[in-house]
Amino acid sequence: MTKTTDLLSAIPHRPPFLFIDEVVEVDSSQIVARKFVDPESDFFRGHYPDRPVMPGVLICESCFQAGAMLIAHRLGGGSMSDGLPVLTRIGDARFKSMVQPGETLEVCVSLDDELDRAFYMTGRVRVGSRRVLRVSFCCMLADTEGEAA
Repeated sequence: MTKTTDLLSAIPHRPPFLFIDEVVEVDSSQIVARKFVDPESDFFRGHYPDRPVMPGVLICESCFQAGAMLIAHRLGGGSMSDGLPVLTRIGDARFKSMVQPGETLEVCVSLDDELDRAFYMTGRVRVGSRRVLRVSFCCMLADTEGEAA
């Protein structure tokens, strides 16, 4: 299992915008990660405060960050000198159920295709046996100046 300190060395995201707590398993084509949805998270104060629900875009972000971890793993540990993983495409996001405070996301991202410095992936999120999200997306390695390399 990968701990938060290892995550911080592999991807550019930082708290409070870190939506992966641990990597459960990873190989060259798939990653499984978890995120505990802290009831004290700031976004719950304003996103349906009488019936708090995790925003769908943040559930997607968990997939995108797991995808960045998968890219880092494929590149042998994820030095930022290889490029900054940036989201370039989102497609076919399908939300199946809501996520409530205190639940734990299980995030599974698989690599569908790799073309030069572009990584096409599919993310699936569950809470227990309940399906939450399926989303297709692409990340590309950009140079540190912010342009695609």
